[in-house]
Amino acid sequence: MTQAMKTPTEPIVLDLTGMTCAACAARIEKVLRRAPGVESATVNLALESAEVAAPDASPANLIAVVEGAGYGARLRSRDPKARRHESEAREAERRRELRQAFAVFLISALLTVPFLVVMAAMAMGHHVHGFTPEIQLALATPVQIVAGWRFYVGAFKSIRGGSANMDVLVALGTSAAYGFSLYQMIELGQAAEGHLYFEGAATILTLVMLGKLLEARARRSASSAIARLMELSPPVATRLGPAGAVEVPVEDLRLGDRVLVRPGERVAVDGVVRDGASELDESLVTGESQPVAKHVGDAVVAGTINGAGAIEIEVKAVGDDTTLARIGRLVEQAQIAKAPVQRLVDRIAGIFVPTVLVIAALTFAAWMLAGAGLEAALIAAVSVTVIACPCALGLATPTALVAGTGAAARAGILIRDIEALERAHAVDTVIFDKTGTLTLGKPVVTDVFTVGPGARDMLRLAAAVQASSEHPLARAMVAAAELDGGALPVSGMAHALPGRGVEAMVEGRAVAIGNEALMRDKGVDLAFFTEEADKRAAEGKTVVFVAKAGEALGLIALTDPIRPEARAAVAILHRAGIDARMATGDRGDVAERIGRELGLDRVAGPLRPEEKAALVRALSAEGRTVAMVGDGVNDAPALAAADIGIAMGSGTDVAMETAGITLMRPDPRLVAASLDIARATWGKIRQNLVLAFVYNVVGIPLAAFGLMTPALAGAAMALSSVSVVTNALTLTRWRPRNLM
Repeated sequence: MTQAMKTPTEPIVLDLTGMTCAACAARIEKVLRRAPGVESATVNLALESAEVAAPDASPANLIAVVEGAGYGARLRSRDPKARRHESEAREAERRRELRQAFAVFLISALLTVPFLVVMAAMAMGHHVHGFTPEIQLALATPVQIVAGWRFYVGAFKSIRGGSANMDVLVALGTSAAYGFSLYQMIELGQAAEGHLYFEGAATILTLVMLGKLLEARARRSASSAIARLMELSPPVATRLGPAGAVEVPVEDLRLGDRVLVRPGERVAVDGVVRDGASELDESLVTGESQPVAKHVGDAVVAGTINGAGAIEIEVKAVGDDTTLARIGRLVEQAQIAKAPVQRLVDRIAGIFVPTVLVIAALTFAAWMLAGAGLEAALIAAVSVTVIACPCALGLATPTALVAGTGAAARAGILIRDIEALERAHAVDTVIFDKTGTLTLGKPVVTDVFTVGPGARDMLRLAAAVQASSEHPLARAMVAAAELDGGALPVSGMAHALPGRGVEAMVEGRAVAIGNEALMRDKGVDLAFFTEEADKRAAEGKTVVFVAKAGEALGLIALTDPIRPEARAAVAILHRAGIDARMATGDRGDVAERIGRELGLDRVAGPLRPEEKAALVRALSAEGRTVAMVGDGVNDAPALAAADIGIAMGSGTDVAMETAGITLMRPDPRLVAASLDIARATWGKIRQNLVLAFVYNVVGIPLAAFGLMTPALAGAAMALSSVSVVTNALTLTRWRPRNLM
């Protein structure tokens, strides 16, 4: 008897709401993995989603489990059209929440400013009259209620789930400071002035809210990368049928349908050309600017842009099965594996909070047993709680992040991903894309060789034929001819020959411009130019022949120039002990030539997007810490798979949204500078965390033994904040080196 094989099922994908930090993601993962019938579960904080392998569990049960943990969940639809609507609704909800959070922060900041002004005045020795306990209470109470509400809710969910996160620290610290101040005010009245800590509670909540806003914006950026990627595929296509050409939603297409793609249109599906010929801009997939000729039987990819010819495509893949969708999944999968730096703080908080509570309780009990009385015991216990208030801990990350990213932005470096800071200090390998990264990404004419008319006249003849073409090589020839000045000859009856070249009538004579295959078809003898053509091809240049009335006039060589700063960029990395490599979709011989010219350690090409990502993962498996530098959609999977993704600002939105670091100007020397400021910023974050806990480690025992009053504990808490902020502000003096 044969045993029935179990059919593998697709994972259940849930869209989540209510997560505020890495601890929330960890909590949802934990409860999902414990649910009956679940084999594995992975929660993506950045994308606010969960992928669950649960062949024996229903989506309704999984949603109930998540909701039982205090969060929201909804099953993601498998219908592409419904999923697009859901994505738009989620994005609108995120924007609303971000606006609401910013409004709360703004209110809190305005109410906190008077406290900061008074604190600054007192620090300079000036006593501020009129800042009574009643005014302090009036300012602090709205902050405690409005800004503190989200932290109280988060703390409640965390404690109910059996863990402690940053929200618990914030709620505990601010409540202790606010509650003790209120107690002092009730007991002492006006005499309580100088012994109140309303300013501490308000400042903590305001500044931690700032950090939460930065986190929310980062998560929104990460999720929008996938949305931007999917937007590259058009929502409608022209389907051919018995009734003729009809425009239909892409979701309505089925395998085997015939689709018409007109000149200049973006391809909506993966398929095979069944009629017509054209050239397609496949930079989406290959990263290379030169269009690729497509004839009957050739494969085409969704998202690519059609050239001058109309083609008829047989549909081979739609929706989630297209190459574009697979690239999106690669980006998502790579992002899932990344752990935010806040996980470290939450992990520490999970141990720190219950420890502080135990110490405070033991302090209170010990003083009571010693017969010191209720007031002394309460003051000692509150002193422990106040000195443990996580003001410095809440400031550690956002202040260093703001200072470091501000300094980086002035140098043209945008740090979008805090994970990049965590990994930058260990980077030992940088992989560059070629086109648009190490090169300019635009071909230019380098050589004009002729035995007929003068080189200038032949170039103007070639430009006249291609004056109306949008082909990158044609634009390069026209630009070169225009530099010489003078009017171009009049041409007419231009006819594009996809994959080979173009021909037209110029001054009554047939002029053909194209590759060797075109010249062979036209019976043009190229014997005199073969040696010159081979020499330039060996240099990695693209060679185009020009013939008039069936006779070869000469050749034009074009290349994608290396960026002037590329050699220096590689040299700077080498001086820092970093391995510099290149991965490109271009030909191997071109890659090798550029590698030798720039002094790169290794080169690899031609590679497709998934192969670039695989190369990154292979290097990571060897124990290397990898930074990937690119500018195109085709680089997005590798950018996401790398420990650090660095996007050139001249590239696509998807590349920039996927990468943790974006260079706002196309200068590859900024790669080394970005690693430097990222290392410096992450170093400050670690120093700040250490500073924050040093005050606690020293201050808590002093408070417990009665050697520190609540007032002194509040001063120590303020001093810890000043230390953290001052340490972070040293980053503002950072300037990139080697950019002369």
